[in-house]
Amino acid sequence: MEYRQLGRSGFKVPVLSLGTGTFGGGTEFFKAWGETDAKGAAHLIDVCLDAGLALFDSADIYSDGLAEEVLGAAIKGRRDKVLISTKATFRSGSGPNDVGSSRFHLVRSVEAALKRLGTDYIDLFQMHGFDATAPVEETLSALDDLVRAGKVRYIGCSNFSGWHLMKSLAVSERYGWSRYVAHQAYYSLIGRDYEWELMPLGLDQGVGAVVWSPLGWGRLTGKVRRGQPLPKTSRLNSQLSNEKGPPVADEHLYRVVDALDAVARETGKTVPQVALNWLLQRPTVATVIIGARDENQLRDNLGAVGWNLAPAHVAQLDAASAVTLAYPYWHQRGFTERNPPPVA
Repeated sequence: MEYRQLGRSGFKVPVLSLGTGTFGGGTEFFKAWGETDAKGAAHLIDVCLDAGLALFDSADIYSDGLAEEVLGAAIKGRRDKVLISTKATFRSGSGPNDVGSSRFHLVRSVEAALKRLGTDYIDLFQMHGFDATAPVEETLSALDDLVRAGKVRYIGCSNFSGWHLMKSLAVSERYGWSRYVAHQAYYSLIGRDYEWELMPLGLDQGVGAVVWSPLGWGRLTGKVRRGQPLPKTSRLNSQLSNEKGPPVADEHLYRVVDALDAVARETGKTVPQVALNWLLQRPTVATVIIGARDENQLRDNLGAVGWNLAPAHVAQLDAASAVTLAYPYWHQRGFTERNPPPVA
């Protein structure tokens, strides 16, 4: 397993990490992801560690904290062998302060996560989303205090826009506080918006990408194809719109899947392995979060490392997944002499 620096830090992470959204299944929403218990989670972690994958990503809202509890039980006695990332900011209770990035909520969230995980420190603690109601200075001051107290090693953010992230970095620099070294962001062959502004920002400021939903909500698993019904276990069958992710035009999806099929045949790899390997060759990407309901899915995803797509295959996938950029990015790409894109 290859390890990479996480942004502009000395922290090294495996290029693949395991998401724990499938652990617990404590709510109707997360049951659609999976219901792995502590015993099953321990087995998946065994497989991961054998392959060199030691980073496990969770969040306080995954099954209302049950995912963190399951992860904590599964790693009991081997905390020194694993890296843990988790997140907060989404609503975690009914009270007025049970949401957001205030000092009150973040400190309480970290204390609760430590208890559920059965550990005294978190390797990477991330803001699950931007909180426009909390002063950025308050948020970053609280996070810096948590780092100095030894309860958090590194901090990151998730689902920020470019100006959210840049303002946060500027505030950290101004006061000498801990800075975000990671941005957990959606990025896939059918969702390349990350490249428009967040990737150039990450390159310029040294923020590593922690990629979530790399297979586009199950659309790039190889089970979704032109003229075929959706698989019965797919989240795409959910009646919840946020469970399906952003809409993707059918023809665009099928064009990308056709290209993946062609590359998979030529390389002897599976469709998910090709889609994941494409991401691992993109600038700023430090680690890609994979999910697995069972060992077979996990082992297939682990097969995305240890090899690289040929440049011709990368170009083939790039072309199939290209879309018209939003303004001002299409305008900037017209003047590459002074605005070179981060990727071709």
